[in-house]
Formats: sequence, C-alpha cells, structure tokens
Amino acid sequence: MSNVIAKYMKSELCKEQKRVLKSVGPKLVPFFKTVAVFFVLFGEESSSTFFFCMIKCLPILMLIHFVLLDGVNMTEAYAYTRRIFAGLIFSVIGDALLAWNYFEPGLLSFAIGHIYYTMAFGFQPRDYQKLAIFSIIAVLCFSYIASGLNGILLFLVPLYIILIFTMAWRAGARVGKLSSWTKQCSCAGALLFCISDFTIAVNKFSQPVPYSHTIIMSTYYAAQMLIACSVVDSQVDAVLERSRLAARADD
Repeated sequence: MSNVIAKYMKSELCKEQKRVLKSVGPKLVPFFKTVAVFFVLFGEESSSTFFFCMIKCLPILMLIHFVLLDGVNMTEAYAYTRRIFAGLIFSVIGDALLAWNYFEPGLLSFAIGHIYYTMAFGFQPRDYQKLAIFSIIAVLCFSYIASGLNGILLFLVPLYIILIFTMAWRAGARVGKLSSWTKQCSCAGALLFCISDFTIAVNKFSQPVPYSHTIIMSTYYAAQMLIACSVVDSQVDAVLERSRLAARADD
C-alpha cells in the first residue's frame, strides 16, 4: 500500500492536482464558507422561507463567481466555460424554485442545466461501453421509484433521468488513462449529482431516506464544485483538441 502511495505522490497526476489546488483553492474559499453557513443554519432540515432560499443559493452563486474569475468570453476557446456557466445559472434558478416547493419548474430548470453540462462535455469519444453501464443504472433507478410517480411526473422524471445520466455518461467518457485532473473532476461531480438526485427521488417517491437532507445537499454542493472546477485549463484543452483535429485533417 505504501508503495502505491509513494508512486502516486511522484506521478504527473499528483503534480497536476497540487498545481490546480494551489491555483483554485483560494478562489473557492467563499464557496466553502457559504456551504459551512448553510449546514450550520440548515444542516438538518429545509425550509420554505426567503432566508433559507438565499442561504441555499449562495454556494452556487459563489461557484458562478469562481467561473467568472477563471474568465469567460465569447471566443471558441471559452465555449466549455460558457456552457458550465450556463448550467450553474439554471442550477441556482432550480435551487430557488425547489426551495419554494415548485418541484416541476425546478426539475425543468435543472434539466436545462444538465443539457448545458452535456454540451460542455461533448460527444467525443463515444465510449458505448460506459453508455451501456449508465443506461442500465438509469433503468434500475427509474424502476425503483416508478410506482410513486403520477400525473406529469410520469413524463418529467424519466426525461430528467435520461438527461442526468446522459450528462454523467459524457463526463465519464472523457476520462481515460491520460485524462487531466479537471476532467476527472467533472466525472466525479456528475456521479455525485446522480447520487444527490436519486436520494431526492427515493425520499420523495419511494420511502424516507435517513439523513436525506444532509446526504442530498452535501453531495449536491460537492458535485457542483467539482463540475465548476473543470473549467480550469479548459481553454488549453480546447486548443489542444483543435490541434489534434487539424493534424488528423492534414493526414
């Protein structure tokens, strides 16, 4: 075990993680502070008050600020950042709607956010093996909660499941042996998002989940933070990808 740890500490991946951590760590301090405030004030239960809504949305607003600090403009190199930024905007709108118990509009807002995240992650490489795995998990998740659905939710929830697991597939498909730390961040964030939303679904449509509020919010904030962190060096990735495509075209 010690040999594995020693090898990891000397690896390029570890060096990259340390570099990124030094770069983004100070910029994430406001996010961590607002998350701490949320759990101190509302760590055990939610509320439908304006104050709860404001405190719940603050961490995502801090992530939006984090993305802006990294830089956003209309050039092609920043396409990834713009889409993550848009996803965070629709997420914070969804947060506000869910805080006021507007479940269906909140679900739609998060669905749009997942579409933007999926567009950011792109559709190359395809990786159909991971698609099959995520498809099976999505079917199992829907089967588990299907009996508790009725009305328009019979349409909205399956659609949402398709969107979030498509987003997770695309995040996972970007990860390989030589993938960057930021790509791994987006994959981990997507998986945590699935865990958070599945906990919501089970708690709402199937059976009470012990400590559901804590599980839902902790995994949700962690997911959004990791996805937001994936914008770091995304411009470099975009330039490298264009160079690879140009090289293939020349061949």
